[in-house]
Amino acid sequence: MFGDLMGMMGKLKATQQKIEETKIKLDTILIDEQSNDGLLKVTITANNKLKSIAIDDTLLEDKEQLEDYLLLVINNAIENATAKNKAELDAVANVDLPMLPGMEDMFK
Repeated sequence: MFGDLMGMMGKLKATQQKIEETKIKLDTILIDEQSNDGLLKVTITANNKLKSIAIDDTLLEDKEQLEDYLLLVINNAIENATAKNKAELDAVANVDLPMLPGMEDMFK
């Protein structure tokens, strides 16, 4: 029993290390999103950090339209980045360990 517990703790530590490495890796994964007409483009990391925004000059003529474009495109980018983030972390955290009370916080 004690050996099983030590083995499980070793797996848990290794998984925790992989999760931390994956979180760092997610800063290098870029998600590109653009409006349907290509007038606004954004790039965001899989950790939801905005890296760049490219705005076509025609959008600068209408503040309200630009604001609408920004909201739509940035929200789409955040959704895609969040999905990629979850998929990457779920793949690393998917180990054959029993989930003990309090462990779920470790995988966030």
